[in-house]
Amino acid sequence: MLKQSARLRGVSLLIEILVNILLPYLIYVETKPSLGDVHALMASSLPPILWSMIEFARKRRVDAISIMVITGIILSLLAFIGGGSVRFLQLRENLVSGLVAIVFLGSVVIDKPLIFTFARATMARRSQAQADEFAALQVHAGFRATMRLMTLVWGFGLLASAALSIILVYRLSIRHYLLVSPFLSYGTFGALGLWSFWYGRNRRRQALATKAAIAALE
Repeated sequence: MLKQSARLRGVSLLIEILVNILLPYLIYVETKPSLGDVHALMASSLPPILWSMIEFARKRRVDAISIMVITGIILSLLAFIGGGSVRFLQLRENLVSGLVAIVFLGSVVIDKPLIFTFARATMARRSQAQADEFAALQVHAGFRATMRLMTLVWGFGLLASAALSIILVYRLSIRHYLLVSPFLSYGTFGALGLWSFWYGRNRRRQALATKAAIAALE
């Protein structure tokens, strides 16, 4: 069972690399001589956009996470059909990360941290009882502080990634940017995901230790 799960994750990763890195690069290189920079870049964005649409249709879920995916697809399509210069087209592709970062930070301002919303939505797909138990933790100030901090880290992390991508647009050639940009994106999400896992587990251990200490004093 574990081998099958690992095999499926490996296949999924290969497909992601093919669709989001190799195909866009090859399409751009092959079509640039006949289409020019702008249209070749637009053509290279088709595989990731189509793959996102296929994945969304296949999973058929409507929640906070899928809404963010839909937003990304819409902005990508607008960037695709809007035209403009090559640099302008590349900059508009970074609107997705920038917008998501602003939404994360704004959710903290209105005291509705998105990390909590996403975590509860993920649990609800597995078990509604587990999601309800998770939601009940909001009565604890420490839990709310953890959700706010994690959301802030994601917001500023995504904002930094978008800012770095914008710098790279002007520093790198189009061909090199097509190769580097996906690694920056995946690296950002990977680093934030690993940090969230470590921090969340550490906070749970602290909460359990505090609970055990209080119980020992009673």
